[in-house]
Amino acid sequence: MEGEIMAVKKAALACTVCGSRNYSIAASKTRTVRFEIKKFCKHCKKMTLHKETR
Repeated sequence: MEGEIMAVKKAALACTVCGSRNYSIAASKTRTVRFEIKKFCKHCKKMTLHKETR
């Protein structure tokens, strides 16, 4: 229908070193594996592995 807004489920990406949640992504319900990516952590001040949290 025109004009309806669908809600997008979001998941946070948490740093594996310090645990801070620095980034968020749009989550898909069909995905079964948790997303992992190397990103810059502003608290650690270096590139670290970030994992999807729910």
